[in-house]
Amino acid sequence: MESTKRTFVKAITWQSIGLLATTLVGWLLTGSASVGGQMALATSGLALATYVLHERVWQRVSWGR
Repeated sequence: MESTKRTFVKAITWQSIGLLATTLVGWLLTGSASVGGQMALATSGLALATYVLHERVWQRVSWGR
């Protein structure tokens, strides 16, 4: 089982990639880097929380191990 600290580090690095990708998509769709960044920030907290929850739930699932 992996540590809670490792889960959070993985979540933060994953979320950073998602933040950049969402900013880029928002920028391409709106033509504004500022709006793209705001869109990315608005979704990052929710995405981070759901990713951590998802990882912790799967740590309890023994299927496939």
